[in-house]
Amino acid sequence: MRPIIELSGVSKSFGRAHERNTVLRDISLTINEGDFVSIIGYSGSGKSTLINLIAGLLKPDTGTARMDGEIIKGPGPERGIVFQNYSLLPWLTVTENVALAVDQIFPNLSPQERRDRTAEYIAMVKLTPAAGKLPRELSGGMRQRVSVARTLAVNPRILLLDEPLSALDALTRATLQDEIADIWQRNRTTVVWITNDPDEALLVADRVIPLLPGGAEGSTLGEEIPVPIPRPRDRREMLKNPEFKALKIQLVTTLLDAKRDSAPTLTKKLSVPDLLPEDLSLPRNYSRFNRPPPNRRSRLEREELKIEAS
Repeated sequence: MRPIIELSGVSKSFGRAHERNTVLRDISLTINEGDFVSIIGYSGSGKSTLINLIAGLLKPDTGTARMDGEIIKGPGPERGIVFQNYSLLPWLTVTENVALAVDQIFPNLSPQERRDRTAEYIAMVKLTPAAGKLPRELSGGMRQRVSVARTLAVNPRILLLDEPLSALDALTRATLQDEIADIWQRNRTTVVWITNDPDEALLVADRVIPLLPGGAEGSTLGEEIPVPIPRPRDRREMLKNPEFKALKIQLVTTLLDAKRDSAPTLTKKLSVPDLLPEDLSLPRNYSRFNRPPPNRRSRLEREELKIEAS
């Protein structure tokens, strides 16, 4: 297999020159044609920044990002991206949302061919009965199916999924994981799936790459974990599979160790409070207007006692 995406020594920071926040550091990644790669990391570790660099929505500060050997200079239809928040136009139906992308990318097709293509990908994600509905009439899982259909309909060479199922409930999420994996099995489109769920990463991908937090120095990629479990993968069988369990332990341990090593440390000198406690056994013959000042260690006077021997 030949490389389709190559990142070499990529770093990315945000903020002004005197207070730059480094998000990614020295990222090197190769994705081959037909790969299904999952990149997993903690929230805030720079996963979306990484996917945006591949999509061409951001440019690296240092290093290079290439597709087919050419520098990525901006977004393009060959890199389809599915965001977390669906990004559907609320005034358009399911069919119209998907058709909008098809019409933009395939203007030379006949109107009937564009309609057929739109219907084909709506059927692929099992939404034909809802084709005439608006987004507000759909569940969260159905909206994400529309987003997937719209992206696949433009025939991208690489599908970028930025935590596409994070907003869904567990049962809907499991169903869509299986369906997207089945779609990949049929089409073999190159997939990069961003997630923070170890089970999801190992269930859907053939290679799992942890994005390890590095604190102020920025996150970097850890050693990839191949998933040699054959497809199609049955979720119930996978959860009982000892190889799956071992891979999950390896992945979780890698992430936890990196989190612990990147935790910031702070050394601070603590001072004893200057105030002394008030003696409550003494009579309190004052009002709030003539309250004496508080006792302070710094105001204590030295007192000398003379002790005479008997």
